Amino acid sequence: MDKKKPFNPEDDYKYISLDPSEVWTTYDMGVSAALLCVGFELLSLNKEQPHKSLFVFRRAERIDETVDLYWSDRLEVKARSFFDSIKALKNRLYSE
Repeated sequence: MDKKKPFNPEDDYKYISLDPSEVWTTYDMGVSAALLCVGFELLSLNKEQPHKSLFVFRRAERIDETVDLYWSDRLEVKARSFFDSIKALKNRLYSE
């Protein structure tokens, strides 16, 4: 699994391809928070639709397996980390 890259402000303005071979996307905040907890990199939030946002993650080894574990209720993450990830996602959603 890839480690998080250091934040670079210039990255915010780069084009992000939505090619499925490069990114993994979801509209679900729960699975997004879980992916953050285990170290996957959130590339961007697409808020073009008024009532839902698309979470865009860098496609990395085992991301599909991790998502399957989440949906089958077999992914284990620390509760506090999961809650903090939800708060961080909400902050990004409402501050941008």
